[in-house]
Amino acid sequence: MENQKQEANKNTAAAQSAPTATQKVDLGVGSVGKLLFRLAVPAIVAQIINVLYNMVDRMYIGHLPGVGTAALTGVGVCFPIITAVSAFAALVAMGGAPRASIFLGKGEKKEAERILGNCTTALLCISALLTLVFSIYGKQLLMLFGASEATVGYGWSYLRIYLLGTVFVQLSLGLNAFINAQGYAGVGMATVVIAAVLNIILDPIFLFVFNMGVAGAALATIISQAVSALFVVWFLCSKKTYLRLRLKAMRPSAKVMLPSIALGASPFVMQLTESVISVCFNTQLQRFGGDIAVGAMTILASVMQFAMLPLQGLSQGAQPISSFNFGANKLDRVAKTFKILLFCCLGYATALWAVAEFAPQVFIGIFTQSPELAAYTTKALQVYMLASCLFGAQIACQQTFVALGKALISLFLAILRKIILLVPLIFILPQLLQDKAMAVFWAEPVADTLAVLTTTTMFAVVFGGMMKKWRAEQAALRPGSGK
Repeated sequence: MENQKQEANKNTAAAQSAPTATQKVDLGVGSVGKLLFRLAVPAIVAQIINVLYNMVDRMYIGHLPGVGTAALTGVGVCFPIITAVSAFAALVAMGGAPRASIFLGKGEKKEAERILGNCTTALLCISALLTLVFSIYGKQLLMLFGASEATVGYGWSYLRIYLLGTVFVQLSLGLNAFINAQGYAGVGMATVVIAAVLNIILDPIFLFVFNMGVAGAALATIISQAVSALFVVWFLCSKKTYLRLRLKAMRPSAKVMLPSIALGASPFVMQLTESVISVCFNTQLQRFGGDIAVGAMTILASVMQFAMLPLQGLSQGAQPISSFNFGANKLDRVAKTFKILLFCCLGYATALWAVAEFAPQVFIGIFTQSPELAAYTTKALQVYMLASCLFGAQIACQQTFVALGKALISLFLAILRKIILLVPLIFILPQLLQDKAMAVFWAEPVADTLAVLTTTTMFAVVFGGMMKKWRAEQAALRPGSGK
């Protein structure tokens, strides 16, 4: 317990290492609800802005005159590759940035800058490799991922332009983590806002004014990411930041990089599995439902991605509160944080479920004007999100496991839902149900229900046991206990 407390103190010190960037937050006292709100709101806003990249492209592409449905389907098949690019950025940044924060907390600024420099080098190398591999095999991969002869042209037109900006995506996403790790939350959000606003402005210009089609949407995205990446690099090289990006620190060192890669492996696996799931859905839907089913899945993935952001933001806001108080041996505050998180997550998830089931057009009308695609997607959405009201419990329990240092349990639960349950169900259910295409969509609520039952049971057992032990320890320390 003492080691956990020391680790929590290190992380807290690291987060506050740039004293002019943020106001100090004492996570161990005060109202848990107010703390959660204060930390969750910026996280939710940043998450929403970040997802606007893909959302805006799909909104505009889906409304292209005459070809919107086919173009939207083609671009949707690019999602596994785009996700893979982001996952590799997470592999480097989500391991390197926390380690840099820890060294800042120890007062070892030079070592923190070595991590920043090495991670920058890694991002540049990975960008070159990904660009080369996907440029050579990209079109074949799109066909493998569910594209058809009618849609692969649109997908490849988008992807071949997008790949030219891989380095900008890697630097923008990867290095922004090091800005947030120092406590410059406003600057970190600004890098996302710059790119999102530019993308929103440039998309209609390239698509409808210059008539560039889906290639215009991709060009708008990489220009936006390029400006964001340049801003990030400029900031980290300037005197405005505490950690500086220096050339001498960019010399590769296995001693520096390997621990960062190891720490980033978990978020890398989590993001990469989204690509696997997307491929499974698209290939099965193409087989049983054709282009319209894949187009519907593109819309559903966009809706789910955007709709789940508040849940992710809430869990990110709760995580430091739970971690700090767990390290400080204040499990009563951990329990209170979990109860508030669970209540908020279930409330939001239930509201989301109600809209999806009773007013699905609120979501669908954003992406398509095709009556045929809209009608098909309406039915698919109501099936796909049938168990979304339960998903709040999955997020609350799983993220609290992470906050308590139970990373292996959390990773197992994520793999359980996505790989052990969802992927096999995508292939099994069409063999059991008459409407085979719709059976593919049924895999999602079935997997969600089984995963939630497993997760909540494990949480009740594990956390219940921790609370029982803690209460016994507290009782033994009270005056008159005889100890």
